[in-house]
Amino acid sequence: MLQAADYPDASLRVFDRPPAPARESVRDIYLIGICGKGMGALAELLAGAGYRVRGSDVAAYPPMSTRLASAGIPVLEGFDPAHLDPAPDVVVVGNAATPTHAEAAAARDRGLVQLSMPEALSHFFLRGRRPLVVAGTHAKTTTTGMLAHILSEAGLAPGFFIGGELAATGETARAGAGPPFVVEGDEYDSAYFDKRPKMWLYQPAGAVVTSMEYDHADIYADWSDYRSAFETFAGFVPQRGVLALNGDDPTVLALARHTNARVRTYGIDGPADVTTGGIRAADGGQYFRIEANGSEAAAFLPLGGRFNVSNALAATTLALDEGVPLATAVAALGTFRGMRRRQEVAGDVAGVLVVDDFAHHPTAVAATIAGVRERWPGRRVVAVFEPRSNSSRRRLFEAPYAEALGGADAAFLSSPPLRHNDDPADFLDPEAVASGAALRGTTASAHAGSAALLPALLDELRAGDIALVMSNGSFDGLVTTLVEALRRREA
Repeated sequence: MLQAADYPDASLRVFDRPPAPARESVRDIYLIGICGKGMGALAELLAGAGYRVRGSDVAAYPPMSTRLASAGIPVLEGFDPAHLDPAPDVVVVGNAATPTHAEAAAARDRGLVQLSMPEALSHFFLRGRRPLVVAGTHAKTTTTGMLAHILSEAGLAPGFFIGGELAATGETARAGAGPPFVVEGDEYDSAYFDKRPKMWLYQPAGAVVTSMEYDHADIYADWSDYRSAFETFAGFVPQRGVLALNGDDPTVLALARHTNARVRTYGIDGPADVTTGGIRAADGGQYFRIEANGSEAAAFLPLGGRFNVSNALAATTLALDEGVPLATAVAALGTFRGMRRRQEVAGDVAGVLVVDDFAHHPTAVAATIAGVRERWPGRRVVAVFEPRSNSSRRRLFEAPYAEALGGADAAFLSSPPLRHNDDPADFLDPEAVASGAALRGTTASAHAGSAALLPALLDELRAGDIALVMSNGSFDGLVTTLVEALRRREA
């Protein structure tokens, strides 16, 4: 894992930052890149806590622009050092900012107090609370949402900070009033001046690791480098705390050797402290039972896929350690409506069910396709995928994506954009992915972008199909465009 001092421009990354002032002395906080999901959620939390909050971004658009406007938070268009006048008490620097970013450079040159997003969350909201951190390559967002929902239903009034929106309320964060504060623990770096993984900065009183699989190839040199980030994280959980580990993943289970915390395991396939059985898919969800602490209870979860059963076990494991009765946790799972962009139904038009999902890693793509099949059995799955993240655009994922998309009945790929920091020799070839999926019996094709893809997709779709659109970005609004095109066809 590269540190700030390892970069060629280290002189701009390594500098003396003034310490964060006491929370009670802070009045004015400025956020650079305020419209990012995490930054926007933090801005809402800060405004709700009574701070004067403002910030800047480029091309601010809904939903974040409207959320911030509703919270009375001014958003300045573009980046200009003049935006830092008058000087705020604290500048929060989003991790999209580079060392030469106009405002970030000005804050550094002027000696203003600067914090990364995870540092700010920790400083203003986690101190004096019980941070419960959900980490892992996959399933962080849904598991974090589940745990926050269970604790809320149990009356514990938790705070939470999630990298997605709760489908029921649209919330991404809440300050809460009780001791627990549930945090999605991202392993990506924190800021241009702080390359530590975000999850390291959250002072976990308890934690869960859902899965481990090489990702973020732009940050981690190799699998060993990636794994070590989680080994270090496991060591941060205190002896009196609990570390919940997915017993179905041997690599995750091995983290028990790197912690002094109490270890609790959960799993579907083997012995564990919290386990399950009797999994039965149903239209709109699945039934199963949860066994823990010598008791068991029947559960229904209105989400499909075995991976969501595993997520439910993970959330339940931490909830039980917080004193929530098993019956209460199980009842809460039955009312959890999921997260937006996780198997979210965007439309049911002309007999075609359009499902929007955030999946972008090959394992997540494969699991999402399988989960959709289980949730809506008997329907043809047409997968539409945009490789958008820094890792997903790399050649090493070509074969895994071909295998994952081979689980669909038909697959459409949008060619990823070549960015300034991409190595053309290491760039993913969507035609190779499509050819690999075709060898597995899936009708597959690659297209130059969403606009080029849409006509072929519409020709493919027929009544009874599921159009499963997967991207960790906006996909140029393809979901909305597809639903509108299907409505026109139906008319």
